[in-house]
Amino acid sequence: MSKELAKTYDPKAIEEKLYERWCENKYFHAEVDRSRKPFTTVMPPPNITGKLHMGHALDNTLQDILIRYKRMQGYNALWIPGTDHAAISTEVKVTNQLKEEGIDKKELGREGFLERTWQWKEEYTGTIENQLKKLGISCDWDRERFTMDEGCSKAVEEVFIKLYEKGYIYKGSRIINWCPKCKTSLSDAEVEHEEQAGNFWHIKYPIVGTDRFLEIATTRPETMLGDTAIAVHPDDERYKDIVGKNVLLPLVNKEIPVVADYYVDKEFGTGAVKITPAHDPNDFEVGKRHNLEEINIMNDDATINEKGGKYAGMDRYEARKAIVEDLKEQGYLVEIEPHSHNVGTHDRCGTTVEPLIKQQWFVKMEELAKPAIEALKTGELKFVPERFNKIYLHWLENIKDWCISRQIWWGHRIPAYYCDECGDFVVAREMPETCPHCGCTHFTQDEDTLDTWFSSALWPFSTLGWPDKTEDLDYFYPTDVLVTGYDIIFFWVIRMVFSGYEHTGKSPFHTVLIHGLVRDSQGRKMSKSLGNGIDPLEVIDQYGCDALRLTLVTGNAPGNDMRFYHERVESSRNFANKVWNASRFIMMNMEENVVAEPDASLLNEADKWILSRVNRLAKDVTENMDKFELGIAVQKVYDFIWDEFCDWYVETAKYRIYHKEEEKAAADCVLWVLKTVLKQALKLLHPFMPFITEEIYSVLVPEEESLMMSEWPQFHAEWDFPAEENVMEHVKEITRGIRNMRAEMNVPNNRKTKVYVVCEDTEICDGISTLENSIKPLMMAEKILVQQTKENIADNAVSVVVPDAVVYLPLEDLVDFEQEMERLQKEEEKLKKEIKRAEGMLSNERFISKAPEAKVQEEREKLEKYTQMLQQVQERMAGLKK
Repeated sequence: MSKELAKTYDPKAIEEKLYERWCENKYFHAEVDRSRKPFTTVMPPPNITGKLHMGHALDNTLQDILIRYKRMQGYNALWIPGTDHAAISTEVKVTNQLKEEGIDKKELGREGFLERTWQWKEEYTGTIENQLKKLGISCDWDRERFTMDEGCSKAVEEVFIKLYEKGYIYKGSRIINWCPKCKTSLSDAEVEHEEQAGNFWHIKYPIVGTDRFLEIATTRPETMLGDTAIAVHPDDERYKDIVGKNVLLPLVNKEIPVVADYYVDKEFGTGAVKITPAHDPNDFEVGKRHNLEEINIMNDDATINEKGGKYAGMDRYEARKAIVEDLKEQGYLVEIEPHSHNVGTHDRCGTTVEPLIKQQWFVKMEELAKPAIEALKTGELKFVPERFNKIYLHWLENIKDWCISRQIWWGHRIPAYYCDECGDFVVAREMPETCPHCGCTHFTQDEDTLDTWFSSALWPFSTLGWPDKTEDLDYFYPTDVLVTGYDIIFFWVIRMVFSGYEHTGKSPFHTVLIHGLVRDSQGRKMSKSLGNGIDPLEVIDQYGCDALRLTLVTGNAPGNDMRFYHERVESSRNFANKVWNASRFIMMNMEENVVAEPDASLLNEADKWILSRVNRLAKDVTENMDKFELGIAVQKVYDFIWDEFCDWYVETAKYRIYHKEEEKAAADCVLWVLKTVLKQALKLLHPFMPFITEEIYSVLVPEEESLMMSEWPQFHAEWDFPAEENVMEHVKEITRGIRNMRAEMNVPNNRKTKVYVVCEDTEICDGISTLENSIKPLMMAEKILVQQTKENIADNAVSVVVPDAVVYLPLEDLVDFEQEMERLQKEEEKLKKEIKRAEGMLSNERFISKAPEAKVQEEREKLEKYTQMLQQVQERMAGLKK
């Protein structure tokens, strides 16, 4: 060979070197080529808020496997990388960084803060890019994008203006999710619901002009300061006489009406509920139906505002305690009932969300959702696995208008300009010169920015040049597959689909491959609070990238969570060593000129078997890959290389290799088969373990440019040898049977035996006879005799039954009679003593009557076991005496 593999596999010595070569040669880059079929995927852009974690490693490994597979199949494969500005998360990170330096972001001002945030972006984009390269990610770095770069920002502005002009974007007062810590609105998708222990506070509301009370129960007594009605069900006979009357709002001493509304469940509680339109989305709708006043009693930091009277300035929970005490003191508190309920929290900071009524920008979702729902029903879009269809449809079919404005500085600023004179606004690409309403020439841009997901929703087409009609967009769009976790189906996937239909008329991808979370060895979600997070780069540093990738995909089924064990990474590294050592053995025995395909007559049964097996493997793995069964595919490749190729074929090949001076043609033949099968196996393994396979391939096939640019293996009819496969499967069965028998009899490995194979199938007989020299070492055989009857085989021969054959091993070959007889006599004496002891115990009446039943039963079982063992030893001794 032109060069040899190093003695040991050292990932650090090859990974960085190979990755640089791939990048220099532009192997990851794709340009429009109408002569080839495109395959496109976009990377879910990681947030620029820190280092990548094990979930990112899994997500990108799966994508890389697919893109490498498709590239080798001849597709013009494009994988677009990029990062997300992650509006709220990044703003919080930079704000905290400034705090540590003693700087308040308000002191910097908007422009100063944004300048600082762009510095953060540059730093973390570089960090993320380096981490992805360490993972061997073969994305097109020449096309790297950022959700706030010039092109993506242009797309965001275009979409906002188009949707506004179409009437789908509007500004209005609605109940929104508000984070008091981050001081911004949130979409429903950014709110996580968690079970929290709380209470139902039962409160009496006096009915004005009567001595009666209405009892209501609430989990948030502080919001009663903003109550504007009590609602009852229209058909509730208990309350028909008081509908239209007023009740006195306790503590506030203000009269509010009793209204009838079908929203109320008359079977729940007392059938009467307080209505607080400014602090509950359902109450907001009731308020609209009954023209109720909307009273917001809370500041943006969740303290009570000036409308809260004596409670003004208190934190919401502090106010709750004070209000409950006052209700109790004034006789309005009936009881406190413990109650666990779901509470919305901000998914980023964990703060309990406060529903508040605010002026915000919204997207009307009813019409936009329709084509996204239809796409799944018509099959234009599919989820793998299909069970995630339900989550997707449930979210879309129950979708509410999307609150898209955020009260932060980092992000895409809303393109709306307010007239400084009359207050009207204009939505435009740039600041207008004059107000169309009053003619004023002074404007102020809306302070709010857009929800992060507003720009991420455009990712599959904004990265290809949309809204311009680019050649890239025409050729590479729609993309083919999106790989992502189940935790962002409604955050991101749904928004990309309805955005794709609205702005391009097409689904942005035809398949969504869903994967689960990477959990720790105990099944817990990895988190900072638990301290159980595992840094993928540390794993790579210790075991190599390929070992990590193999671990992440082995046993991985679409949609399912996986547990991460360091033992599994060690096992993956051991496999890498196995591949390396087997390859090195082959190359050490291969001369420069051993490349020519031999005459078919030189191929023996083992050669044809392994060619047929790798041929079948290529077909099976391709089918698995096309079904996105990546875990199954890699397991088949793993089993083939470790078991069939290394443990069986390489071992059978050694006889011809070591006797090449006697039979050079046979040696050249087996070396050609070894090289050919290894080439195929490396190709099938490459998408999963790109570095080790590339390094071995470059030495094995130096005339080729790169393994990653080579052709994916296909099924060859001329390599289909079912008869030879059958022969070798019988050889394997016979070998296993012999090894098991020898292990049971403690026969040392260096003791060779004659092996008689009795089989009526002439094809199997001929095949085993042909392979005798190659398979004798496997069976630890001195000689293999194949015959169709038991003729000339000693009666005391040990037999091994396998399908279609019986194997006999002469007893005298297996044991030294004198030594074995001596050993058996000692065993007989020992067993007789044990039997005598057990019989003595069981014949002792005191033992039987006083010992625990379990102990007595234990002795009975011992006696039975020793008696059986003695019988087997004596039968063996009788056999030796014949």
